[in-house]
Amino acid sequence: MSDTLSATVETKLPKDLAAEKGMVNVQIDGIWHQFPKGTRMIEACRQAEIIVPHYCYHPKLSSPGNCRMCLVQMGMPPRPAPGQEPTRDEAGYESIGWMPRPVIACANTVSENMGIRTSGELVEKCREGVMEFLLINHPLDCPICDQAGECRLQEQSVQHGRGVSRFVEQKVKKPKNVDIGPRIRLDDERCIMCSRCIRFMDEVAGDSVLGFTQRGTHTTLTVHPGKLLDSNYSLNTADICPVGALTSNDFRFQMRVWFLKETPTIDVNCGTGTNITVWTRGNEIHRITPRLNNEVNSAWMPDSHRLNFHYIDGPKRLTEPLTRSARGHVATTWRDALAQISQKIKATDRSALAIIGSARMTNEELFLLRALASEIGSGELALVPRFGDADDLLIAADRNPNSMGAKLVLDLSDPYAALDQIRAGVENGSIRGLLVFGEDLISDAGFSSESLEKLDFMVQTTLLANATADLATWVLPSAAFAEKRGSMVNLSGRLQRLNRAIELPGSARDDWELIRDLILSISGEANEVHMIEDVFKAMAENLTVFKGLTLSKIGHQGVPIAETGYQIPLLNKESARRSAGLIS
Repeated sequence: MSDTLSATVETKLPKDLAAEKGMVNVQIDGIWHQFPKGTRMIEACRQAEIIVPHYCYHPKLSSPGNCRMCLVQMGMPPRPAPGQEPTRDEAGYESIGWMPRPVIACANTVSENMGIRTSGELVEKCREGVMEFLLINHPLDCPICDQAGECRLQEQSVQHGRGVSRFVEQKVKKPKNVDIGPRIRLDDERCIMCSRCIRFMDEVAGDSVLGFTQRGTHTTLTVHPGKLLDSNYSLNTADICPVGALTSNDFRFQMRVWFLKETPTIDVNCGTGTNITVWTRGNEIHRITPRLNNEVNSAWMPDSHRLNFHYIDGPKRLTEPLTRSARGHVATTWRDALAQISQKIKATDRSALAIIGSARMTNEELFLLRALASEIGSGELALVPRFGDADDLLIAADRNPNSMGAKLVLDLSDPYAALDQIRAGVENGSIRGLLVFGEDLISDAGFSSESLEKLDFMVQTTLLANATADLATWVLPSAAFAEKRGSMVNLSGRLQRLNRAIELPGSARDDWELIRDLILSISGEANEVHMIEDVFKAMAENLTVFKGLTLSKIGHQGVPIAETGYQIPLLNKESARRSAGLIS
């Protein structure tokens, strides 16, 4: 009876419940944890909130064990003598016998009753030795290195390196400031041969143009003969380079990173909705980098998307409302512009009015656009489609970032369907007044300047001077993606949040405020919508798909709100590599 009770108690021990859940028991620095079978040791430590220093390891790439910086001490239960039972503690765990040599944590996986030590004399001496070897030929030019402030070698040499160097020979000189591609530059003398860039180009970008040449201390990173690092994903190698070996030509020596403010937001160049960080100082964007989101873009983004921000403070940027006169366009005030526009709208037959919006607008702006169409009584509302070639990774064929949001907010299965009808109405003269929000009709929507000149009036909200603005009766300066808050829904049905990184220039106004004020000017009602949160609240009250949500509840990772069936190709490929055990 006593043995039966003992067995029952033993089966209820936490260590024994792990196997039922496909987990293993692992002791890390004296504390027991449970992890799924196959978890890499370095990831198990991270989940236990213990950071193991590393260079070559990246959770999205294979683990070659190049740098040896992640050395830890490993232990397993000693094999009992024949006929003897293992020694167990009161919790049922077997005692651990520690190995006298370290192992790399990035390429080894955890197993039952394993022990891991991330500190201690053995581990610390090994790390000091690795750091000493890495720094033997590394140039001591941290103050002028473009990676200063975010250099992992610099950080870990302080934490884990020796105070002095024992190396007195002359350093090996390697190529410097090498032009290996149109957007990226290589300082080979700083490379620590972690191979992250090589593995990224081979495993993720699918363009194997990088490799090592020579041997020993003369090993250098280079592009294959006759090749260039010109992939549209090349700048991701600069993101993951732990030192200053690979740097972006666009950002190189432009600003020290410790001066920059980081704003989490989303990319608006296509329907994927890549998560990004906008780096700013003052009121200027200095760079954009990808932000980790395993449900959208993993840890990557295309170069074409990250570099498409310089237009925001470019020479064509409009900063004050304009009205067309005999002398051309002249500056006016917002009060006068909105009053004149509302008078013109009310004086025009509703059947002769049309609205063209943009699927680059936020959900909140589209919701107000729908309210504007209802207020003026115009049934003609359409958006402008924008399509290109998909790249089988992150760039979607739909180059509008909020097509899915437009379908949900406007309650239209095809928000682009009425565009041809509006275009025909402008050409035959049945449409006399046109309100255009965020689109250049001549360049992007197939309208001709001759047909637009037939209109009695045209209002355009826009960032930049363009062909449509040249013909508009009123031109209203609006906000860029980095200057506004709001939400969008990507092609896979994920609701994501857009955050403001910089302030609007001059007299430009946020789009939702602009549309709200136009509605109020037409209706003559008092303003009851003071913040973007008020618009989202009204949208959540009127549209079931947003019910129970607020802007703050969306968070930085977004929330799924619709099942669309769309799958992001890069995530599918990453999932296949994970299933094959190639990545964590």
